[in-house]
Amino acid sequence: MSGIVNDLPKPAGIARFAPKPPWLKVRAPGGDAYGHLKQTFRELDLHTVCEQARCPNVGECWGEGTATVMLLGDVCTRGCRFCAVTSGDPRGAIDVREPEHVARAIARLGLQYVVLTMVDRDDLLDGGAAHVARTVRRLRELRPDILVETLLGDFGGHLDYVDTTVDAKPHVWAHNIEVVRRLQRSVRDVRCAYETSMRVLARVKEREPSRVTKSSIMVGIGERDEEVLETMHDLRNAGVDIVTLGQYLRPTPKHTPVDRFVAPETFEFYANAGRDMGFAFVASAPLVRSSYKAAEIFVRSVLRPGDPVAADALMKDRLAEAERAAASLLPAESLVRSPK
Repeated sequence: MSGIVNDLPKPAGIARFAPKPPWLKVRAPGGDAYGHLKQTFRELDLHTVCEQARCPNVGECWGEGTATVMLLGDVCTRGCRFCAVTSGDPRGAIDVREPEHVARAIARLGLQYVVLTMVDRDDLLDGGAAHVARTVRRLRELRPDILVETLLGDFGGHLDYVDTTVDAKPHVWAHNIEVVRRLQRSVRDVRCAYETSMRVLARVKEREPSRVTKSSIMVGIGERDEEVLETMHDLRNAGVDIVTLGQYLRPTPKHTPVDRFVAPETFEFYANAGRDMGFAFVASAPLVRSSYKAAEIFVRSVLRPGDPVAADALMKDRLAEAERAAASLLPAESLVRSPK
């Protein structure tokens, strides 16, 4: 394996205004499903990470009935140097109606899979764990057919708060390691730590061994290929089932610069290495993000592993069922919150 790593392209600094390689260029999202969901999210006052992070896969995922919704506001108490989310002190502010509102709103959309994520809320006693758990439980009550993934922070390493979210029984519990060990202090907030993230992911499996766990690694931010493999090994040793790897893209000139554009063949090398390590599924490509095609990944890795034809059929059936279940409830427009 080390010989293969040494043969891969080595990092090279990227000029600030260097053009992106062709494999990072995508068409603008569109289509009826995309337009309908975009309008409905606005009407329901739901904030999607898909839009806020300008995800290149938004049209593809929405068309498959998958979306990522952010809880607990849009101000993060941490300031990671790769992230465009606003950093600040929310001073304990929280919308106690949000779990019910978000659950009811999502239930009435024709989604088959939803990712519930959050900003870090170190200003709250439990980091927002109970708030997330209430949202998951209520959504699963309203739409038992919908698959729920939680993409959460590390809760400051407090494992009892991790337990609170695991006990809500999301189908997938995710936490992103983000970068390799060496880059943690220079890229992530000082309150984040490689060891804490690994401990939190391992705790989920200790609490409930059957729970599917997931993490994500950004590349092209200053790492070496052998460090990527080391991080993947550590994630697998922590019991992580699914790993995604994608190209880091600088949100603004104030953020950490791109170190290199990783070639598609290197991503394929990561994917093959991950499969050899025993991950249930590895999504590795330049445009992959942590919630990329989350429904498809779950179906292919958990519900129909090793049978792509059956997985495709199940995806279509689940999307049709989601649309029927949503249509049987009150119209989504009836849940619009009153103007503030």
